[in-house]
Amino acid sequence: MNSEEEFYDAETGLESDDSCEVSFKDALVFDGTKASDGSTTRENGVWERRKSLPAEMISRNNFSVWSILKKCIGMELSKIAMPVVFNEPLSFLQRISEYMEHTHLIHEACSLSDSIDRMQVVAAFAVSSVASQWERTGKPFNPLLGETYELIREDEGYRLISEQVSHHPPVSAFHAQSLKEEFEFHGSIYPKLKFWGKSVEAEPKGTMTLELLKHKEAYTWTNPMCCVHNIILGKLWIEQYGTVEIINHSTGDKCVLTFKPCGMFGKELHRVEGHIQDRSKKKRRVIYGKWTECMYSVDPRLYETYRKSEKRAAGEPKKLRTEQSCEGEDADEMPEVQETVTVIPGSALLWRITPRPAHSAQMYNFTSFAMTLNELEPDMERLLPPTDCRLRPDIRAMESGDIDAASNEKERLEEKQRAARRERSVEEEEWTTRWFQLGTNPHTGAEDWLYTGGYFDRNYTHCPNIY
Repeated sequence: MNSEEEFYDAETGLESDDSCEVSFKDALVFDGTKASDGSTTRENGVWERRKSLPAEMISRNNFSVWSILKKCIGMELSKIAMPVVFNEPLSFLQRISEYMEHTHLIHEACSLSDSIDRMQVVAAFAVSSVASQWERTGKPFNPLLGETYELIREDEGYRLISEQVSHHPPVSAFHAQSLKEEFEFHGSIYPKLKFWGKSVEAEPKGTMTLELLKHKEAYTWTNPMCCVHNIILGKLWIEQYGTVEIINHSTGDKCVLTFKPCGMFGKELHRVEGHIQDRSKKKRRVIYGKWTECMYSVDPRLYETYRKSEKRAAGEPKKLRTEQSCEGEDADEMPEVQETVTVIPGSALLWRITPRPAHSAQMYNFTSFAMTLNELEPDMERLLPPTDCRLRPDIRAMESGDIDAASNEKERLEEKQRAARRERSVEEEEWTTRWFQLGTNPHTGAEDWLYTGGYFDRNYTHCPNIY
């Protein structure tokens, strides 16, 4: 067992159904000549982001995870060495950046004058930020201590920096900011996993903080639990469940969302439902939908009227006990997905998921956004610090379909990290983070990793050589 390895996984429409949907493809300018790595070349001086990976997903049919996990039932999956074939070709830092896929929702919230309207769009963003987990059953690569990732999207109006600030326990910190100083979005994540025999349950410990600077508002929340079923046998499938409480620390408004567990017969699979209340605890909006599809908002009176008429039409069914999905299930087959979201009359669409590309299943079920995250754009390498995970040779090898090289490089990097830790121990040196420092979240009062600034000054002379 490798003592240095952690296994973990890890996401305006206020008036009409499609009024503000902005898909990632809108950032693509036009079709160019496809290169061997799945990207497209410059044409008329414009670079188009790639639409596929250099190679298709590596088959896992000849590998069994049971021999590794059978002694870990009920335990936290810490310090467990996993074959690289169970990974996807992204670092967990890159996976975190997928929170930003639907940044247009933050821009929409910034433009609204009413705090309740802003809250419902922030709630939609909180749901959208975990939507990329759908069918993503490969685990991202564990970031090395000091590893970083930057993402600049001028077309979406933001830039992001993340850093692996701790190895034991594994903690990843990120900070995104608007290029026009409209918002800041930041947090630190310590993913804890447990194996339950057939399932792996992930608790993404850590608080998300979204600050809308124009409105002098700060929202905080924690992400829901995630469960991957059929780890040993059968088709892998994912559900998310738990209560997400979004607090506006400036106005006292609160949104309480319930990500529903699968339950009996899969009726509640992927469903999210909740409400927004103001400082006086008056219910102002009902929010509903699926984290895999879309989210709607409706007036509470219309919601109650609709539910009452629905019950009268169907009769009062006997309530069935809802089971917690990840513990002690006799069967772990994926339930048949129920009908899509039924829209209550008078509802407003808040968010709809961007469709995945047709070849997504052959590309680790990546979204179009995820497909671009490990791409080295022209002239990018000379600007990046040596710690950026686009430069990791094991991820690059796996992305290219070379499983042997990926495995060998992964082992080399882990041994290099262990050697560096032993050397620090001998020298009695403490690891020093570069871009974040441990402090206090000013809105929650809890301990948090806060961005210290300076990354985009492009002075990386003191960055460690971790690869």
